[in-house]
Amino acid sequence: MIQEPVPTLLERVLRRAVRDHAAAEGRCQLPPALHVGIPGGRVRSFELSGDGPLDLALRVEALEAMCRDHLAADVVPLIWLTRTPEGHDVEDLAWAAAVGCAGGELGVRLDLVVVTRRSWCDPRSGVGRRWTRLRRS
Repeated sequence: MIQEPVPTLLERVLRRAVRDHAAAEGRCQLPPALHVGIPGGRVRSFELSGDGPLDLALRVEALEAMCRDHLAADVVPLIWLTRTPEGHDVEDLAWAAAVGCAGGELGVRLDLVVVTRRSWCDPRSGVGRRWTRLRRS
């Protein structure tokens, strides 16, 4: 879980994730997606289609597969969901549970944040940031 005070480096990385998502989305709405990696660096993405919900085991399996390349390079990746700002609390918490399970199985602490065009938030702790107008830094 991300707690206050948020470390400066993590704050910058998460701000980058929000900026990148806002730039990619533009004026259209992209489908929700799961991303694993470092924003601005090497990232693996998985589009979450509306074909039906994934159970916990499938979510954990997908996360572990997406994390393996980073962990092999001794990098603990960040995991983030990109989506519209409308409430998806149940889905966010289902992914948070899968992240916790995958981290335990992989032997590392994994963090999940939900990223929208103007904000990021840890669905477990509620810690996050919101911008009215996001400027390049």
